[in-house]
Amino acid sequence: MSTRIKIVFHSLYGHIYCLAEAAAAGAREVPGTEVELLQVPETLPESVLAKMGALEAKKAFAHIPVADPKQLAEADGILFGSGTRFGSASAQMQAFFDATGGLWAKGALIGKAGGVFTSSGTQHGGQESTLLGMFTFLLHHGLVVVGVPYAATEQTTVAEISGGSPYGASTITGGDGSRLPSANELAIARFQGRHLAQIAAKLAAK
Repeated sequence: MSTRIKIVFHSLYGHIYCLAEAAAAGAREVPGTEVELLQVPETLPESVLAKMGALEAKKAFAHIPVADPKQLAEADGILFGSGTRFGSASAQMQAFFDATGGLWAKGALIGKAGGVFTSSGTQHGGQESTLLGMFTFLLHHGLVVVGVPYAATEQTTVAEISGGSPYGASTITGGDGSRLPSANELAIARFQGRHLAQIAAKLAAK
């Protein structure tokens, strides 16, 4: 049987989408893994997105299907990605989390592998608090939390500014959003996707 991985994300300017694609590529390196990318419903109207300069950026991943919370139960492993908003996940991701009460009531996600990734505008812009805060969702649902061990040696670099921590992959966008994920950050995201797929396969085999 194949291992099914879902990567569910909210991205405004494309940075989280880039990490999601890298994580998906890593997961696909594990034989027998099926990967599906899904984006959470956008709650902001197009007029607001246009004023924020996000409408054009979102066209790059407009082809990604919108996630239905019920779909999560089909997965063996799930990665959630959201930009940080004042040290927490975006309201759009929080709204998606809030819509999973039916799954919680059934214990539908218990024992599945779960992980998280994020982005922020600055180097110390709340990445770790966002990742740790998202862990609470995983734990309430009984997911097995999968982080990024230091076998991902890219985390130890001090030669450049880089996101990435034991809690999850991340990227630093710059205050104006002009900085795209670096090769180092993408490597950590690929590691995370591969690692989660490997753990999910082991859990599903039991």
